[in-house]
Amino acid sequence: MEIEVLKSKVHRAVITEANLNYVGSLTLDEDLMDAANMIENEKVQVVNVNNGSRIETYLIKGKRGSGVCCLNGPAARQGAVGDVVIVISYATMSFEAAKTFKPWVIFPQSGNKL
Repeated sequence: MEIEVLKSKVHRAVITEANLNYVGSLTLDEDLMDAANMIENEKVQVVNVNNGSRIETYLIKGKRGSGVCCLNGPAARQGAVGDVVIVISYATMSFEAAKTFKPWVIFPQSGNKL
């Protein structure tokens, strides 16, 4: 049996931009992506703490050290600059492997810095 489990989480990043005129995705500071073991084009769920919206999209590398967390395209309608979000990715693995798997969870500080 295989199950889906939490792989990575950026807990409580702050939206710095919302760009409606873009194809779609979430641009995230590459430092945050590395710390959370996330890669460009990885499917993520973005949960907005301020308004309760939950969307699925994919990651685009943002400038390293910039603190960027930008909702792009239709996702831009799901949050505003200053909203707090949780960015989550999942992995599929065997039930037995999942029992000992430890996810990467990071807690950004002010300015979305590590």
